[in-house]
Amino acid sequence: SGKIVCTGAKSIDDVHEALGIIFDKLRELSIPVDDEPEITVQNIVSSADLGHNLNLNALAIGLGLEDVEYEPEQFPGLVYRMDEPKVVILLFGSGKIVITGGKRTDDAETAVEEIVERIDALGLLG
Repeated sequence: SGKIVCTGAKSIDDVHEALGIIFDKLRELSIPVDDEPEITVQNIVSSADLGHNLNLNALAIGLGLEDVEYEPEQFPGLVYRMDEPKVVILLFGSGKIVITGGKRTDDAETAVEEIVERIDALGLLG
């Protein structure tokens, strides 16, 4: 199809740099590549540590069962689907979290602020 997927980069600048190298190598092989190919960020994955242990059973109920998947026998984390920003947050009993599905770098920061606010409002932080 001519599409390229770049994974594992630590920043958006790294994505552009890596793809620039690939584009140059393809051109060296006489494979036509546009001068400015469109680069679209599809999924930014971030992590954070809330600094407090979390009661995932209480969170599963408090956050609303319609937005939560929690099956500790299958996976040790609670999966929370947030509407705004549209990301998925994995919460672990240790207080560590992973935010995935962001399209912009500030989606993760907004998601962390929002989830901390929700957990704190439930009285389950700390």
